[in-house]
Amino acid sequence: MSRPRILIVGAGFAGYQTARTLSRLTRGRAEIILLNPTDYFLYLPLLPQVAAGILDPRRVTVSLTGSLRHVRLVLGEADGIDLDARTVHYTDPEGQGGTLGYDRLVLAVGSVNKLLPIPGVSEHAHGFRGLPEALYLRDHVVRQIELAAAAEDPKNCSARCTFVVVGAGYTGTEVAAQGQLFTDELVRQHPLRHGMRPRWMLLDIAPRVLPEMDERLSRTADRVLRRRGVDVRMGTSVKEATHEGVLLTDGEFVDTRSLVWCVGVRPDPIVEGLGRPLERGRLLVDPYLQVPGQPEVFACGDAAAVPDLEKPGQYTPMTAQHAWRHGKVAAHNVAASLGMGSRRVYRHRDLGFVVDLAGVQAAANPLGVPLSGPLAGAVTRGYHLAAMPGNRIRVVADWLLDAVLPRQSVQLGLVRSWSVPLESASPELARVPGGPDTPSLSTVPGEQGRPHGTEETT
Repeated sequence: MSRPRILIVGAGFAGYQTARTLSRLTRGRAEIILLNPTDYFLYLPLLPQVAAGILDPRRVTVSLTGSLRHVRLVLGEADGIDLDARTVHYTDPEGQGGTLGYDRLVLAVGSVNKLLPIPGVSEHAHGFRGLPEALYLRDHVVRQIELAAAAEDPKNCSARCTFVVVGAGYTGTEVAAQGQLFTDELVRQHPLRHGMRPRWMLLDIAPRVLPEMDERLSRTADRVLRRRGVDVRMGTSVKEATHEGVLLTDGEFVDTRSLVWCVGVRPDPIVEGLGRPLERGRLLVDPYLQVPGQPEVFACGDAAAVPDLEKPGQYTPMTAQHAWRHGKVAAHNVAASLGMGSRRVYRHRDLGFVVDLAGVQAAANPLGVPLSGPLAGAVTRGYHLAAMPGNRIRVVADWLLDAVLPRQSVQLGLVRSWSVPLESASPELARVPGGPDTPSLSTVPGEQGRPHGTEETT
């Protein structure tokens, strides 16, 4: 008899964990296919360190074929799902189409950038969702400092030394924290003629930095950022973006050539075409991560609205730690549906979060104990090493080298601006900016790795 085919769409935190766990559970008794646009799993929590030149980009990627036994990788992006025919259509990296059939389907398609209808943002801002964006931002920052060092005009120098980050959630906070230290070091290598210092601005209409975290950790992050010179503006956002700078909601115009968009994410739009009930764009599933009425279809990660059994009436948030655990439960339930083991519902226990503030600084609350300073930094890096499914020794080596050697301030030129566009806003977000229904600019963390916490271990 032929083996049942399990098709997993997406290799973010949820999809990767589903594939890894299913490989162990089925032991070759099922055909496991993983459909993903790239051949690697990206450990997104360390991406700000790639942008700051601390980590080699390969350190935050884990080979799918090298780390997933009994799993066949198909390179491509899903662009159509036929639940009745049990098929998924995809387009491969060279533009060729293909179709995959399945007996069991796991949708772990993750999320995409959320772009609010603010004039000029789509043309002048860049997001921070993947390796290309991190590499582009690093080159861009180095280029701006080098151009500023050679500039005769003080105004031009100031504009190139000003970096605006929108969104004070995990991603935006870490990008600003890493960025300020990175540019300070760049200026030591490329002194500015006018004695200026790079200026990083962190904007959010939320009342405080890291609104998702405990207030004590939020205050720690705010204090560290301000002490370094980051211009933290809460209750403020971007009203319009232009080539010359950004107009803020408080009326101030900031001359800048750098706008980093860390506002948040929305579920991948592909789930909207399934014709199944949604919750704020996420596919509704039961506590077993199955799609009601489709017992052969499972969903997890950002694309799934999973009931939070610890908070009746609510759904688990779009975070990496939930996605990682979703994947493990989904794998057990898929295997159980094929007669291998028993089903289990998804339950979680919050064990805390960590946020890296660059250098030796961090904010963390493992087991609910708030920590700051070097101790929190050690806990944060220890957590990342435990959570990463590979490359641990290489990551530690890069950290040690960064501690004793200056960073290389050269442009690699690997990624061009036009190749990292922001995703377009979904139709339901097309509201008038500044109106009562305008979505918050504070970060909605994403399954592909934001935010990270100590809920999960490997």
